[in-house]
Amino acid sequence: MPTDAYPNGSSAYPKPVRSRRRLFLIFSLIAVFLCFVIFFSTSSVTDISQTARHAKEHIRHPSIPALPDIRNPFRQAVHEPPEQRNSTSGEDKWYSDWKWLNPFSSSITLDEHRIVLPNVQLRPPIYTFYDSESEKTEDVRAAEKNLLLIWRRAWWAQGFWPVILGRAEAMKNPNYEIMQSKKISKALETELIRWLAWGYMGSGILANWLLLPMGSHDDHLLSYLRRGRYERLTRYEELGTGLYSGQRTSIDAAISTVLKSRELSSSKTVLEAASDPDLFAVDPKPNDVAFYDPVSLTNLYKPVADALLTNQAQGLSYLSTLISAHLHANFLNIFASGLSVLTPHGGYSAALYTSALSLATALNTCADSPVPHSCPPNAPKCRPCSPVHITTPAAQSNDSSIFTIGTVPHPYTLALLLARKPDINVRHVRRDTERDRWLQVVTQETLGKKVGGTTRIVSFKEGVASDAGAARGIWTAAEETLKWRDMEWHFGFELPRTNMADEDVVLSATEKQMKPLRDSLRTQAPSVEALKVQEGLLAAAREVVIHGGKKKGEGPDMKAVVEAWNLADTEAWRFVKAFEARGLMERRAWEEDEREFVNVQGRDDGWARWFDRS
Repeated sequence: MPTDAYPNGSSAYPKPVRSRRRLFLIFSLIAVFLCFVIFFSTSSVTDISQTARHAKEHIRHPSIPALPDIRNPFRQAVHEPPEQRNSTSGEDKWYSDWKWLNPFSSSITLDEHRIVLPNVQLRPPIYTFYDSESEKTEDVRAAEKNLLLIWRRAWWAQGFWPVILGRAEAMKNPNYEIMQSKKISKALETELIRWLAWGYMGSGILANWLLLPMGSHDDHLLSYLRRGRYERLTRYEELGTGLYSGQRTSIDAAISTVLKSRELSSSKTVLEAASDPDLFAVDPKPNDVAFYDPVSLTNLYKPVADALLTNQAQGLSYLSTLISAHLHANFLNIFASGLSVLTPHGGYSAALYTSALSLATALNTCADSPVPHSCPPNAPKCRPCSPVHITTPAAQSNDSSIFTIGTVPHPYTLALLLARKPDINVRHVRRDTERDRWLQVVTQETLGKKVGGTTRIVSFKEGVASDAGAARGIWTAAEETLKWRDMEWHFGFELPRTNMADEDVVLSATEKQMKPLRDSLRTQAPSVEALKVQEGLLAAAREVVIHGGKKKGEGPDMKAVVEAWNLADTEAWRFVKAFEARGLMERRAWEEDEREFVNVQGRDDGWARWFDRS
């Protein structure tokens, strides 16, 4: 067939030929429709114009139907949150809430003096048993109670709730009478009484009072135990009867199994009497606890073991000194890169950091030991205690192997020190000072120079109060005084002090302890006379900031003026002060509860020595 038979010239893919008559019909229908619309529509041109304007206005301001109210958890509160129990201490007020990283607490509490803190971390109970009714000399009893104080302090510093149990708790367990009816060895009875006391108290951890935490805060076992969830009754390899963890039901089941065992009369330990291999879950030997059992003392610390054989009271005293030295050395090993005493603004505010320098010196001084250069049982190849480097940088760093000691001044205190005069006015604050200058310097290394105060305060709060931050630093308000006793409970071991009889002695730096600061400042280091002037200004500022004093004829409330000019610095100071006050209140409430528990159980007055005096 010829190709010209198709209009497109192709016989394979021909295009259809449209009829002209069909196209004419389509255009005719369109024309008729348009004429009908124009001549028979009832709307006028004016109506069409008004309709167009209405549509335009409607698009500009659309009428959207109301949506149901969806609660926004991040919007500002309308009413103040209710006051919580134990949320005030003197002038300090706080509100524990998960929104604690909000830059400014007043947006949540509607009270500029009430600070939002993170929720209090629940401390899981750890129990130990001490038979105060057994016959012992007064010297031996006093030495044992000192060891119990060391045990309690060390576990408290690691985030636990240490409790000392006695025979009175064991006698309240229903299985106590069953045990009394059985014929068992003296050794097994001693251990079973521990278990009965533990079972009466319920779920938790049972530890020998010669087993102490000897690792970093985030080590595996300590982190697991702090979570407080013990699904199975667990013991640990090579620790013998030193450490158990479990729920109440598992503890009661284990006691019942032991009391029904056929080997009860011939057994000396619970492990021997417990014939059921599935009764315990056995975990590998942990590396973050140290057990000073007789075998370890004989093999590793012969002077202490020999003293225990010849003079028990003296041997126990040696053991107390040895454990304290190991706890101190463990701290220095964890922070081997050194201690960082923050000193923003250098020599002009050196008086703020004297207590921090004194604390750093005490932490950097190795304690006396009956076995010098020894290591704890869980770390035989440790680095023996040796001083680390003390630095005095202006800003904090992100190095987790450095322990930070921070002192936060109130903006009014810092203003007096940097102005070097006791009187300042509004003009000086507004024209001669920068906003939030303390926080800007402290966070400059981690956040740079181009970040605002709201971002800096969030980062600062996280560094102070987060779980990781609190384990790697300590922050205090410059106007508060540091006490040895409080610092020892924070760190978990005894610090060397000049006056051993005074547990409340205030930390203050000597000229020798000021040397690291002078070395770092070099030509900017303050003279002795200048330092005395700064101490006078600090005392004047403390009178205004802490005690609310106001000089005669001062005019405007300069404390309020400086706070308004330095919102982020003020928030940082209040946050640190409230966080510190809540920690002290928590510990004192725990000590009070333990005192009442001891009194209810009818124990002798000697138990009072286990508690620090308020």
